[in-house]
Amino acid sequence: MSRPKHANQIPSLAEAIKDTAWKQIAASGAAALSLRAIARELGLTAPSIYHYYPSRDDLVTALIVDAFTALAGSQKAAVASLPPESLVERFQRLGFAYREWAIEHPQWYQLIFGTPIPGYHAPAEITVPAASLALVPLIESLQALASAGLLKLANLAEKSAALTKMLDEWAAFVPGADPEVLYLALIVWSRVHGLVSMEIGIEYPSFITDPLEIYQREIMNMTRQYLAQ
Repeated sequence: MSRPKHANQIPSLAEAIKDTAWKQIAASGAAALSLRAIARELGLTAPSIYHYYPSRDDLVTALIVDAFTALAGSQKAAVASLPPESLVERFQRLGFAYREWAIEHPQWYQLIFGTPIPGYHAPAEITVPAASLALVPLIESLQALASAGLLKLANLAEKSAALTKMLDEWAAFVPGADPEVLYLALIVWSRVHGLVSMEIGIEYPSFITDPLEIYQREIMNMTRQYLAQ
């Protein structure tokens, strides 16, 4: 039996712990995540890991932040090469990039959007800022469309006083964002999120053999519904 390694024998131990955690999640699900199992996999003593992540929940929180950060990065990268005036294409590209990221990283997607982990409560002060960053590119895209007069807002239903209050409070934390833009960002996200979640969860009817066809049509539907071209 090999002797346990010292922490300084593994470069970037914090990253090695997280990489091993993702492998555990892929194999057994997030609920089965175990710091002691990770220590065994890395050939370490348990205290070596506790120095970086005192509890399983601390590790889960770090993984959630990493996942949201990666999603935000993929959204930014998707439109980085497009000229600022390609407003419609930027909107569509963000939609397609959302699905591509989720399909490529299903464990990351499921951790942040899937079934809650029993006994885990995400610390809002840590996870909410990370989650908010992932929505920024879509908000910026819709705000640019609104500023250019290309966002259809006239056909939206009237807002209730309660909804107006919620959106105004949200807008106070998002400089330069119109409350209706925030509303549409939430609605657009919910539509692509629903389809992606169905695909990853294998929840489509069996005769839908290519979910991408559904997804592409919905991107075009939203383009026609909300964007003036």
